[in-house]
Amino acid sequence: MVQISSSHSEIEAQATKAAAGFHTDTVASETVSDFEFLFTRAIEFRQETIYFIIVDRFNDGDPTNNAGNHPELYDPTKQKWGKYWGGDLQGIIDKLDYLKNLGITAIWISPLFEQVEALQFDNAAMHGYWTKDFKRINPRFLPPGEENSLFKSGTLDKLISGLHERGMKLILDIVCNHSSPDVNGEKGKLYEDGVLIADYYNDVNNWYHHNLEITDWEDEYQLLYYEMSGLATFNESNPDYRNYIKTAIKQWLDKGVDALRVDTVKHMPIWFWQEFNSDIQTHKPSVFIFGEWGFSNPRKSSSIKFANESGMSILDFGLCEGIRQALAYNAPGGFHLVQDIFNLDYLYNTATELITFIDNHDMPRFQSLNSDPQLLRLAMALIITSRGIPCIYYGTEQYLHNDTHGGNDPYNRPIMEKWDTDTQLYQDIQLLSKLRRLNPAVSLGSQKQKYITDNIYGYLRSYRDYRCFVAMNKGDTAIINVENTELEDGEYNCIVTQRQIEVKNGKISGLKLHHKELIVLSYLGERVKGKTIVRAQVNGLKTQPGDTVVVTGDCPELGNWDISKAYALEYINENTWFGEIPFNESAGKAICYKYALCRQNQPPVRENLVSRRWILADTGTVKWRDNWAS
Repeated sequence: MVQISSSHSEIEAQATKAAAGFHTDTVASETVSDFEFLFTRAIEFRQETIYFIIVDRFNDGDPTNNAGNHPELYDPTKQKWGKYWGGDLQGIIDKLDYLKNLGITAIWISPLFEQVEALQFDNAAMHGYWTKDFKRINPRFLPPGEENSLFKSGTLDKLISGLHERGMKLILDIVCNHSSPDVNGEKGKLYEDGVLIADYYNDVNNWYHHNLEITDWEDEYQLLYYEMSGLATFNESNPDYRNYIKTAIKQWLDKGVDALRVDTVKHMPIWFWQEFNSDIQTHKPSVFIFGEWGFSNPRKSSSIKFANESGMSILDFGLCEGIRQALAYNAPGGFHLVQDIFNLDYLYNTATELITFIDNHDMPRFQSLNSDPQLLRLAMALIITSRGIPCIYYGTEQYLHNDTHGGNDPYNRPIMEKWDTDTQLYQDIQLLSKLRRLNPAVSLGSQKQKYITDNIYGYLRSYRDYRCFVAMNKGDTAIINVENTELEDGEYNCIVTQRQIEVKNGKISGLKLHHKELIVLSYLGERVKGKTIVRAQVNGLKTQPGDTVVVTGDCPELGNWDISKAYALEYINENTWFGEIPFNESAGKAICYKYALCRQNQPPVRENLVSRRWILADTGTVKWRDNWAS
């Protein structure tokens, strides 16, 4: 039996080795034709651990740029929360080793675009959402005198190369919905690399909507076309605007940005996002995109529709709220409130690509709701080991929070103060992030509840022959029995506590869980290996226990249309089947395929279509995202 190592150094070595076989975003040849390139590269973002940075509040790496051209926007005392405090790109560069050691594999940074350089009610655009020029960088984040035109910034190049040299990715925060509010009598003045192209108050080319502010947040028309807080709202029907914003974002991608976080996506119609994502992904097929559908919830059909039809994933506000209720507020129902969210995963086509989090820059930090560091620890372990892609808000690993006015904005954006690598939470994140890369059950697999009360939560992550069992207790010490763990029998070393736990006949009997204790057991299988790996996913078919979904096709790897030799996928949830298919003999060739449902004692049910077609790369990783054709 294969068990995870008990020493952190051995976990590090295994995770590094595993990443070499699993982290396959750069294997596709750069010499293939543009047409073939569209079918080759794919980044598997589900294995990432994201760290979200407010640039101005993270680290001041270059104090000489703090005052900028308008010193009144900078507060050296760090008492005026709406002004700049000095964080910059050099500050992030200086802490890349700290972040890599933490286990971070992708950093999401607040918008870098050039901002309005003025105050509105003693507030500056330190947050990055009052854009003046999408093709220039905020000069406050650069050394004094450095040109801030996008393709002339050496500091941005240094950040991107520093990340990529460490095997890390850069996620750029973008906003397509609006530019700037009325600041000193100017509103929505937009520039293209320094040249004025639009002005809200002189909108001769119809770049903006000119509507009232939103008053009814349940009115879809107001959400789409009215203004938020007086921000100049772009007219997405204007093709000149669409060309400008898409061209600008493509240039950032050409600089080396790997992924996009998109602000306020529910305030623009879905047709715009479908067009935007299609163009962006054609330009850079490997890009991963996720959006902020504010306070999305699987019980809200509008956010589900967006996640399934827009071409991007979304931030999982529903799970965030469930975790905060269960752990921070100690609400009645406890962990059932979390499981209730997971029970609705079937509504999403790709629940495993939702971005999970416990707090962010628009809500009080977790510890402003409940200061107990052990509950924060359980919440963090929950998002790192559950389905989805975990995102950690900067400073959480240092227990950073400011509780003024309940920790609401702007007090949820304090300055980073410590860089201690010995905090319990820092070491937990470090360990569990490596587990995500070592054990694909945690990043790719299904999630099944195995034990639940208000205070105790046990669940299994599984994929192929990989397993990861997690149990946590927020209440008093308890002794529990876990039936049908689906783990191989044997002795396991908990990677967190180093406790030895026995699985016998698939059961864990007499498991003692101490107050606020976390248990993580891992079982490793064999990785899928091939010249080309296809990560195939199909949604939209109804299955029942005992069913199998397979991929059949006109090549040896898919059984040459022989259903008995087709490639079986893994059950993820009621709406999703997924699997990694290795191609060797057919690598580099054009193939045809379709899905089939196999049910015991019944003839197979094939999809109702001629076939799907694909050109396989010689080497690399490919994603198929298909809906069952009935």
